[in-house]
Amino acid sequence: MVYLLAASLLWAFSFGLIKGQLAGLDPVTVSCGRLVLAGVAFVPFVLRSSLRRSVVVPALGLGMLQFGLMYVLYIYSYRWLPAWMVALFTIFTPLYVVLFSDWLDRRFRARHLLCALMAVAGAGVVVATAMPAGADWKGIVLLQGANLCFAVGQVLFVRLKRRAEGQEAGLLGWMYLGAALLTLVAVVVRMAGGIQPLEGWHGGAWWTLLYLGLLPTALGFYLWNKGAARVGAAVLAAANNLKVPLAVLVSWLVFGEEAAYGRVLIGLVVIVGALYLARPRDKVLKM
Repeated sequence: MVYLLAASLLWAFSFGLIKGQLAGLDPVTVSCGRLVLAGVAFVPFVLRSSLRRSVVVPALGLGMLQFGLMYVLYIYSYRWLPAWMVALFTIFTPLYVVLFSDWLDRRFRARHLLCALMAVAGAGVVVATAMPAGADWKGIVLLQGANLCFAVGQVLFVRLKRRAEGQEAGLLGWMYLGAALLTLVAVVVRMAGGIQPLEGWHGGAWWTLLYLGLLPTALGFYLWNKGAARVGAAVLAAANNLKVPLAVLVSWLVFGEEAAYGRVLIGLVVIVGALYLARPRDKVLKM
């Protein structure tokens, strides 16, 4: 759980930074830059790993899904939503996690669904307001695609990690490289179509990209997937929404955005309640 909380805190700062420094830039290029930096940071772990091809190939594909496609959809959504709403409309990820996990296991676990619904309700308390000026349903649809990619990736990582013989850092390194490859191809395709990927970039954007690539991306997703492999599906699902109230609080305190902070506190209490309900009976996965 400590790993999941640490990752959530890292991600809480990224929403406002993306909106303030990167929102007007090409989203595929931004995604590519973050993932290339993460991949480079984990190259030493890849070189030291001895993973079999039967693990490396799925890891590349999983990285393309959980990180590559997810990031492209996620950053595109900033064109239609303010930063705090991007944080809020990730609230359905817990449902995707438990439903996909139960589908793979061919069983229905009512307590897992209840914990996920509580986590969604907790975040929903915060988002229960009218759409602000400048928000668009296109952004919400894109976010749901990103949420689904991330949820499926988390569940599949837990299963793939069991075949990695404890080499988590190497496994994540291959996933980052797969994601970077996907976004690099996407950038090349866009360039062939006449898009200028570096148009509009400035000093602040480059520094922001460096920070996002090395901390929320490389370190954040490493911590998150590491934590995901050590808790049950119910805890994992509920923890997905911790970043929602945390990100809104950061948006107010650091980036000066406005939202109903009373609702955030109520929502945080409900999400913590979901974690409390999920944790006692969940079987913690061993290393």
